[in-house]
Amino acid sequence: METRTDHTGTRIGMWLFLYTEIILFGGLFVLYAVYFHKYPAAFAENGKELNRIIGALNTVILLVSSFTVAASITAIRQQAKNLCLQLLAASFLCGLAFLIIKYFEWGHKFALGLYPNSPLLTSSPPGKNIFFGLYYVITGLHGLHVVIGMTLLAISFLLVYRNKITAEKFAVLENSGLYWHLVDLIWIFVFPLFYLVL
Repeated sequence: METRTDHTGTRIGMWLFLYTEIILFGGLFVLYAVYFHKYPAAFAENGKELNRIIGALNTVILLVSSFTVAASITAIRQQAKNLCLQLLAASFLCGLAFLIIKYFEWGHKFALGLYPNSPLLTSSPPGKNIFFGLYYVITGLHGLHVVIGMTLLAISFLLVYRNKITAEKFAVLENSGLYWHLVDLIWIFVFPLFYLVL
């Protein structure tokens, strides 16, 4: 008798977990909206201090990574193991590139004295201090999620390599892909809130 694994439960569990992540970032976005309403001019002025080209580049990198993750799932379902591994490696490298760019971006801001509780920010008007406080909290938390997503991609890569993920059993890869798509989706909101604020 042929046995067939039902992955519905794992999918539902993953969607419930993603829902809690959406609530977390949704709360931060609401907090941003409240302070933006209170200090619109300060937010617009300080948003200009962020490099839009860097923000746009990171957006493109994450969008490309979303495509490669989705393509890796299609590849494994079509029993194209090597292609799946290449696409997962590309996704991982995209995540790494995102973090490296963010590291240099933060480093530049720190060099300018724009870091949490810095003398420059604590002596600045409240709108500036709150803007950069939210910037570091939200982008830092997002960066942590990128690291978690990269870890999931690395685990999926290893499982595909060891034939633990196959065309018949790919729930782990699919759930890792869902998490990675959430990370990308969150950045789609973060980018305009901080880099394109008017």
